[in-house]
Amino acid sequence: MSKAGQSLIAFQSRRLAVVMGTNEIASAIAVALIRAGYPTVMSHDPHPPVIRRGMAFHDALFDDHAEVGGIVGRRAETLLEIASATARTKSVAVTPLSLTDLLALRAADVLVDARIQKNRMTPDFRGLARITVGVGPKFVVGENCDIAVETRPDHVGDVVRKGRTSDPDGVSRLLGGAGSERFVYSERAGVWRTPVDIGMWSPKGFLIGRHEDVPVFAPMDGHIRGVARDSAFAPAGVKLVEIDPRTRGAGFRDADECSRVIASATMKAVRIEAARREALAGFNIPIA
Repeated sequence: MSKAGQSLIAFQSRRLAVVMGTNEIASAIAVALIRAGYPTVMSHDPHPPVIRRGMAFHDALFDDHAEVGGIVGRRAETLLEIASATARTKSVAVTPLSLTDLLALRAADVLVDARIQKNRMTPDFRGLARITVGVGPKFVVGENCDIAVETRPDHVGDVVRKGRTSDPDGVSRLLGGAGSERFVYSERAGVWRTPVDIGMWSPKGFLIGRHEDVPVFAPMDGHIRGVARDSAFAPAGVKLVEIDPRTRGAGFRDADECSRVIASATMKAVRIEAARREALAGFNIPIA
């Protein structure tokens, strides 16, 4: 049997985790899943655009180097490419395939929706994997996920076993004393164009880029912590730019503390749900 054939057989026999989203929170969760022994695939969703790309695997979609927590993101679009990427140590497969297309290739043991879609309805993902975890707002346990994790700053990392996750409060956590004023949001839907990248220092008023020919300027002095990738499509009302007013030593690469807390809580949620299902199966009780 060829090496490719052996790789595919091994891939089908291993437990698999799928993470929806390629943002910094989804990426920290992927790292935690891999460290827990789950070969992991990340499925990209274009809404909303990813801005904290230095903390995420997102740029692997464009064959750029993307590394978080010592794990390297590798673009994969076919079953063989996904099998190859997940077979490597310290490697995560990052795919442009939709969830439907991905699950048609291979069923998942764990499915985590970490897209953090604050203003969109979330479909019911139960039954698409043995365990489904919702991360962030718009999740209701028993209706569109099996268990959920909070991301709102005042409840970040709380595991939700019953009921719904908190709605967004619209309050940005402080970073170097700056809250929502460090972000620039899109005013309309359109294509984003920019020549700048993560980590650059920018004075207040510097032209960061253009969104549908509307100029976007830096709202304050600082380093660029987040910026949507050049040529990304951005709907109205989403973040395009984030400025970090702290010193460069603060860092713009790898997972931040908030993402690590959420990732740890997600693994806790997976363990809780796995134990619940095992207990119900032992008593021959149908799993809801």
